[in-house]
Amino acid sequence: MLYYAVVFLIIALAAGILGFTGVAGAAVGIAKILFIVFLVLFLVSFVYSRRGRH
Repeated sequence: MLYYAVVFLIIALAAGILGFTGVAGAAVGIAKILFIVFLVLFLVSFVYSRRGRH
């Protein structure tokens, strides 16, 4: 999931440099959503793995 967030961020940067602001905005939005989902899943996984050791 983090991989896809980085891919969309790179697409957004390339589109922004080339002047495609609509595409860049959409790609940045998708990258933000994927990164937030990644962080939530990572934290849930971390909490449950710590809980199982006790």
